Amino acid sequence: MKILRNIQLTGAENRPFLLDAYFKPTSAPKPVVLFVHGFKGFKDWGHWDLIARQFAEAGYVFIKFNFSHNGTTLNAPTDFDDLEAFGHNNFSKELEDISAVYEWIKSKEGLPADEVDTDRLHLIGHSRGGAISIIYANLNNKVSSLTTWASVARLDYAWKTPEMIEEWKQQGKYVVVNGRTGQAMPIYYQMYLDFKAKGPKLDVQEAIQQLNIPICIIHGTADPAVPDAAAHQLHAQQPSAKLHLIPEADHVFGARHPFTEDTLPKDSQELIEQTLLFLSK
Repeated sequence: MKILRNIQLTGAENRPFLLDAYFKPTSAPKPVVLFVHGFKGFKDWGHWDLIARQFAEAGYVFIKFNFSHNGTTLNAPTDFDDLEAFGHNNFSKELEDISAVYEWIKSKEGLPADEVDTDRLHLIGHSRGGAISIIYANLNNKVSSLTTWASVARLDYAWKTPEMIEEWKQQGKYVVVNGRTGQAMPIYYQMYLDFKAKGPKLDVQEAIQQLNIPICIIHGTADPAVPDAAAHQLHAQQPSAKLHLIPEADHVFGARHPFTEDTLPKDSQELIEQTLLFLSK
C-alpha cells in the first residue's frame, strides 16, 4: 500500500492545510473516496487511518484532509494549536477547502495519473462534515455519490434560541469546551453572519432534496452527540437514499482518540462494510 502523508495544499484565505492519500498501486485507475471530517475533528483523529487503509485495500484512492481553519497547524496536525483560526472558521471556508482538494485531485499533480479515476469521486462526511458534504455535492455535479456518517441534519444545529444568538452578537464569540483536551474553543460571530449571508446555499435539507446521485445515510442508534433523528430527517428529504442504522452505535462508531488498537470496533467495521457495499452498487 502506498500512503502519501501530509501533502500541503492552500485553502481559504490562503491558509495551508494537510492532506493524506492511501491507495494500492496497480497502474489502473481507481475511484476516489474523499473523506470530510467534522466539528472539532481532524484527519488523524482516532481510527480514520485504519478506515482509510481498508478502503485502499478495497480498491479506492482514499483521501482525508484537515480543514484550513480547524485549529490544527502544519507543525501540529493533531493538536488544536491555533484557536484563533478555529474561531474564524465558517462554512464558506470549509466549502472552499473541499474545492481546493477537488482541484488537486483533478489536476493529478500529487498522485500518479494512472492510479486515479477523477470521474468517479465519492464523498463521505462525518458529523458536521456530512452536512458540508451534502452542500458541496449539490454545488459540484462531478460528485458521483454521497455517504454520510452520523451527520447533522442542518448547519445551525447549535444555535438554539434568539437569545443565544443575541448574546453571541454582543460578546462577539461563544466558547465550546473540548471534552477531550479541556480547551476553551472560541467561535466568532462571523460564522453566523456568513451563514445568514449565504441563505439557501447552506440549507442542508434543501440541498439533499436537489441531489440526483446515489446517497447513503449511516447513523448509530445510540449517538449521544447527534441523535439518529437527524438521519431520519435527511432521509425524509431524500427518500431514495439508502438509510442504514447501526444498533447501539455511538457518534464515532466505537472509536476514540487516540486509537491504539490494530483492529476496528465492530460498529466501525459494520460502517465500512455498509459503505463499501453501497459504493459497489
